[in-house]
Amino acid sequence: MKSQATSSGNQPSAPPQEASVSLSLYKPPLRRKNRAGGSPSLSQQMPGVHHIELNLRDINQLFNTMDPSPFHEKDLDHDAEEFILSWAQEFHRHEPVDLIVHLEKLPEGHDAKRLAEEAVHNYFAYRARLNHLEFKRLMKQGRMSLAVGLLFLLACLGAINLFALKQPGTLPGFISEGLTIAGWVAMWKPMQIYLYAWWPLRRRGQIFEKLSRMPVEVRHRA
Repeated sequence: MKSQATSSGNQPSAPPQEASVSLSLYKPPLRRKNRAGGSPSLSQQMPGVHHIELNLRDINQLFNTMDPSPFHEKDLDHDAEEFILSWAQEFHRHEPVDLIVHLEKLPEGHDAKRLAEEAVHNYFAYRARLNHLEFKRLMKQGRMSLAVGLLFLLACLGAINLFALKQPGTLPGFISEGLTIAGWVAMWKPMQIYLYAWWPLRRRGQIFEKLSRMPVEVRHRA
């Protein structure tokens, strides 16, 4: 697999207004050619949109060949999915993206654009639902961990007040310090969830939702 990222713009120092990335599953992507006529392409209709491009031999390369489901319900090929997702994560979650699929051979008797668009939208909508369920489970785990941690911390502080502080000497002081540390260590898991773990998962879910609605264009490559 070979991947390539390019950004439009004549001045190297200026920030790119649109970005284009491409994937070739069997040979390097061909250079773009300007269209002399005909209807405007998706990239011409939506200036400033980040373009993710796939170069495939046929439409089947977009899908997981082990999945027996109909085309519009099939899982995407793992390499194609990771390529789309990795480049979508490079852009801000509020910046629009589209997918352009270059096919050397169009499917006979099928609308290639409809097949690709429905499959991509259905797959990433499914991933967004799974992500939402995972986020809910993480929040539930955080609430349970917080309750357990607070109870344990209160128990440790209560034990310190009842026993350790009433007994002079080195050993009670050592026990008091140990209980204090143990109580706050019990709070590590809920703090880790609520401070760090939830937002990467939430951001990934927002990307899935964006990909489930992104425009998809299929082009025939001669």
